[in-house]
Amino acid sequence: QEIVGAVADFAMEYANAVSTIAAGIYVAQIQLMADVAGDRRTQLVSILLEGYDESDGRVAGILRDAGYFDGRQSFCVVLAQSADPSEMLFPARARRLADSVDEILQGKVARRLIDIRDNKATIICSDICRTSGWTVARTDIAKRIATQLEVLGPAVLIGVSNDAPSTARIPVAHRQAQIALDFANVSNRVARFTDLAPQRLLLHFAGEEFRRVLPNWSRDFFFQADEKARGALVATLRSYANADMNILKAAEMLKVHPNTIYSRLQKILDITGLEARSYHALTELLLIADCGRK
Repeated sequence: QEIVGAVADFAMEYANAVSTIAAGIYVAQIQLMADVAGDRRTQLVSILLEGYDESDGRVAGILRDAGYFDGRQSFCVVLAQSADPSEMLFPARARRLADSVDEILQGKVARRLIDIRDNKATIICSDICRTSGWTVARTDIAKRIATQLEVLGPAVLIGVSNDAPSTARIPVAHRQAQIALDFANVSNRVARFTDLAPQRLLLHFAGEEFRRVLPNWSRDFFFQADEKARGALVATLRSYANADMNILKAAEMLKVHPNTIYSRLQKILDITGLEARSYHALTELLLIADCGRK
């Protein structure tokens, strides 16, 4: 009995030791595979977002092996970040946000390549745009996924690019997604590049250079007169433009008497020297109004 007991104890200790070693090897192998997969993902994201030399056979091989050389595919870039940018400084929180986006897009696009870059969740979506050259192209990826991303809630801001027809255009799509993200806010949490008005893009690209050359009267107009009027002057300009320069329609939009519109336009003329009832003057005033708002 003592011998049997000793053998049983030895067998149990041996089994435990072997299990511990095997488990350690298994965990190490899984970790190694995860690291390799992570390195491969990061490499793919860098190649696709930063562009590549098409004559580089090594890079072409990487993309081909990953299935990115199928000519029937379309691509779209999505950038997501917390409404509080400081949240993205914590890797675990940033990863949770990226995982949430991935979960929402699962089944909506054929493939998603996700990584955390520059404190943003970066997602390269790809899908088959047509099954053959004779079939009708499917709905834009950007249009298809934008609605789905709305469910992420008010704590997340998202920029969505236009569709890119090839991997060579993905760097352009990445810049589009970044610009769209710059326009995202609490009231417009999922911003699509295709929805941005040319005038807003013009102001975005002009930046501080345009604001430096604003006319002298702009400060009096925006920071004094319009503020004193509680925004009524700029609101009148916008309504007048939206009403196709029709005073009666603009008054109806603002729920005021037409004489009020005339009075406000005269006040704008007195301050700026620009007659808002002229198309070119109205365009200039609206452009400066948008610039003053930024």
